[in-house]
Amino acid sequence: MIRPVKGKKDPDVELDALMVMIPSELQFLVQASKAEELSFSDMNLYHLYRANKGTQAPFTLAGPFLGAPQAVIAMEKLIVLGAKRIWVLGWCGSLQPDLTIGHLIIPTGAVSEEGTSNHYPVSNRLPESTTALNRMLEEALIQQSLPFSRGSVWTTDALYRETPDKVKTFQDQGILAVEMEISALMTVALYRSVAMAGLLVVSDELFQLKWRPGFSNPLLKKSSRAAGKVLLRLAGSVEKL
Repeated sequence: MIRPVKGKKDPDVELDALMVMIPSELQFLVQASKAEELSFSDMNLYHLYRANKGTQAPFTLAGPFLGAPQAVIAMEKLIVLGAKRIWVLGWCGSLQPDLTIGHLIIPTGAVSEEGTSNHYPVSNRLPESTTALNRMLEEALIQQSLPFSRGSVWTTDALYRETPDKVKTFQDQGILAVEMEISALMTVALYRSVAMAGLLVVSDELFQLKWRPGFSNPLLKKSSRAAGKVLLRLAGSVEKL
């Protein structure tokens, strides 16, 4: 009954959209791309910006977001406004000892423990990102000499229920990290037939079955800025699927 719609005063957006989960990184990317804020009907939930820096193609910035429901509301809106290729920048908690604070992860699949994905039937397909976009992202990271890992992540709604037993279980399965949005965004992208890829930065570590936050670690800021710049270049590229 309730469908995502374009409001009378909502703008058209570009084919490329970059969804940024973290407020500080959204602010940095808005400034770096000289983006201008757009007025639209969901402004009380998140912000939209149009970036048109230099000779790059224009693209849309959106954020910040916390959790699958809010991120999916925004993704649905971006799609109905015209987005076809969606990039995501976020943080995650590492489950593997070799992925320390500041490490970059390309999530290629996800284990969903969030409640949003179940409402989007995709014929029993597991959540996955778009291969072509992942390839573009990998090539861009290699060109910038930025090390990265790729693999599946665990998405949860319950920030305070990342228990030692769950961490150990997913760690043993080879899951790289935990975060709160990716599986839902992958599922909605599959359901709506749009392309989607993400880049996550390790902000905290759980692999020792104790929480080690890295939010004040300079490596987190350095890696987040580097990751954001890579996504800016991709979102503003002229190459389209």
